[in-house]
Amino acid sequence: MNKLRAIELFVKLAEVGSFTRVAEQFNTSKSMISKEISRLEDQLGARLLHRTTRHLQLTQVGEGYLQRARDILSKLEEADSFVLSTQQAPKGKLKINLPMVLGITDLGKVFADFMQAYPNIELDIHLGDEDIDLVEQGFDLGLRATSRPIDSNYIGREITRFDYHICASPEYLAKNPAIEQPRDLAQHNCFEYRYFKGKNIWPLAEGVKISGTLKANNVLFMLESIKAGLGIGILPEFACRQAIASKEVVSILPDSKKPQLTLLALYPARHHVPASVLQCIQFLQHWFTHHYPEPDQNASSITRNC
Repeated sequence: MNKLRAIELFVKLAEVGSFTRVAEQFNTSKSMISKEISRLEDQLGARLLHRTTRHLQLTQVGEGYLQRARDILSKLEEADSFVLSTQQAPKGKLKINLPMVLGITDLGKVFADFMQAYPNIELDIHLGDEDIDLVEQGFDLGLRATSRPIDSNYIGREITRFDYHICASPEYLAKNPAIEQPRDLAQHNCFEYRYFKGKNIWPLAEGVKISGTLKANNVLFMLESIKAGLGIGILPEFACRQAIASKEVVSILPDSKKPQLTLLALYPARHHVPASVLQCIQFLQHWFTHHYPEPDQNASSITRNC
């Protein structure tokens, strides 16, 4: 049995739900497809599909195997595309969706360097924090800074990780009660980022409920109010790095356990990923490794938009 071919047939069968359609795509017979799947199940010692005359349904084991089989095929395609990309310079159009603040800060620098390295690639960049369907909107690639599981319809490649900082200005700290532990924040004016999944529960210790006089859908806007001494915010590293370095704000409660943001490059779970997409991902990984040492990886599992 050609196990790789059997895996390809199983993944395609799970996607289209029809022996007939798979047989047509692979130019073979339904009986041959059925035999290949049965051999795969026999070798694994587990049933992957429930078959009836009208439809197919994945077993619980089949669901788990499908996810891992897709990863295997994706890595093989990535390896093939990498070889292809080394033989010819990538070109064409690349439509990419970026988070707003990260796009203005770090990713603005990254893609300026990318354009110099790959002048034959035409970039179409869209910045926004809304949760959109990349396929429906026609994006080749989406970048997400996340702390929750990603949609299984996408392949996710980790680029780097960012810390969170609890930020306040020196003036605010001088005029208000001391903050020695996370629960002290409940007595302070804490700002809420609208796209944060926890809303008014900050992920410190067992969770701290906060309240304040500002809600905003942009952390750079929020940062200006923090620098003015009006309140406290929880901000990703890329948004407050310069303000901390210039001492306009202070990172408080540095020893408190906090999640990390994982920057993921997302693209649809499909075959034949364009070489330009993979080249872009590799460029991003190399850029962040070169420019910013990765922080301690004490975060929980990869997650979706924070």
